[in-house]
Amino acid sequence: MRRAASDPIADDAAALTLTELARALALAPDWVVERVQAGLIEAGGVSAHASPAEWRFEAVVVRRVRSMWHTEHCYDAAPELAALVADLEDEIDALRRRVARLPR
Repeated sequence: MRRAASDPIADDAAALTLTELARALALAPDWVVERVQAGLIEAGGVSAHASPAEWRFEAVVVRRVRSMWHTEHCYDAAPELAALVADLEDEIDALRRRVARLPR
């Protein structure tokens, strides 16, 4: 499914607010806040002491957050385990891209 150009998730350069990220994934903002404060989700472009209203999330974070939520809820996993799964998925994707660029 192709997203509209005005959709914040479609634009990789867009930085989402906490509210936009939570709304895009149909999550409670508190769920995201807990994971940012635990260091499992990165809120870019702000200091460590910034309030949640100042946090900005790169569009690529959407995939990670979606993966974490899915792992936590489908497998009753701890947030730290869900973050590890998301890290491993990112690493697998990066390795697949590297393999795809290899000469055949």
